[in-house]
Amino acid sequence: MDTASRVFGRVPPAPPTLADVAERAGVSRQTVSNAVNNPDLLRADTLLRVQEAIDELGYSPNRAARNLRTRASHLIGLRIQPVQEGTANALMDRFVHSLVDTSREAGYHVLLFSGDPIDPLAGYDDLLRSTAVDAFVVTDTYLGNPQAAWLGARRAPFVAFGRPWDMPAASHPWVDVDGAAGCELATSHLLDKGHERVAWIGWRKDSFIGEDRRAGWSRAMRARGLPTSGLASRVEDTVSSGRGASAVLLDEAQPSAFVCASDTLAMGVLRTLSERGLTPGRDVAVVGFDDSQVAQVVDPGLTSVRQPLEDVAVEVVKALEGLLGHPPVVNPGVLLTPTLAVRGSS
Repeated sequence: MDTASRVFGRVPPAPPTLADVAERAGVSRQTVSNAVNNPDLLRADTLLRVQEAIDELGYSPNRAARNLRTRASHLIGLRIQPVQEGTANALMDRFVHSLVDTSREAGYHVLLFSGDPIDPLAGYDDLLRSTAVDAFVVTDTYLGNPQAAWLGARRAPFVAFGRPWDMPAASHPWVDVDGAAGCELATSHLLDKGHERVAWIGWRKDSFIGEDRRAGWSRAMRARGLPTSGLASRVEDTVSSGRGASAVLLDEAQPSAFVCASDTLAMGVLRTLSERGLTPGRDVAVVGFDDSQVAQVVDPGLTSVRQPLEDVAVEVVKALEGLLGHPPVVNPGVLLTPTLAVRGSS
């Protein structure tokens, strides 16, 4: 008995049991168990009666006991990385919250784990050996990342947030956002405003994601018959890199607008404009990518491509449910289209 119960003379009521549900519904304990674990075995009217009794009593099946019977943990493993210093990217924070909420609605919980930042496989092996999770969500699908191949070789169920860039024949399910479409949308927005010299600041050439986004800028420029020569720069994803690249482009190419592969790079452009006494949106337009919290609060507001992370989480969970079904189903890859959050910078 806890302290509060001793003080006030009350004993907390015991949680309802499977037997209580069976008595309320007028069925056997096995029928209640089937309703929880194998509802397909029951007639529709019987299942409804048991479910109503469960709702009325607030019954929650014992997770540990159920896990022993089904050999399922109902946990999804997700490795998290520390936020990179010098960037404005908090994309994964929003995705994790969306994934946790969506997974809970489907009857799963997300188990977050970290690992050696130098070793991309750290943490996976322990969870796989101990059967602590039913499946994984992989978020780092950049060139050369071994997670997908490693998990696939061990037949471990997983869904990737990101295309299998270096494995086009990969058979695992994935969900991604169309970065090229997002940057084409951003560039077209600027072109519609009358800009003709729209510069691009993106990532190094070995970044498939960066090159995909650059393709959207290039496609929009070509569609209007506008040149791109001398208007593009590839740098590291830091504010200082965006600041340096935009300074060079302003001096050498004299663009009237910038499209950036990330909000981090766009923040560097805004810093350059501030140093030169230029006003974003009036003198030079700027568009970022990811619609970070920084984009929403920085003056005068940074126009940015917004990834539909809530929809990504829904599709990831759908794919997980397919993998963990009986029999398992491998859903095809899903490519979602982003939107543009327009603010003062453009």
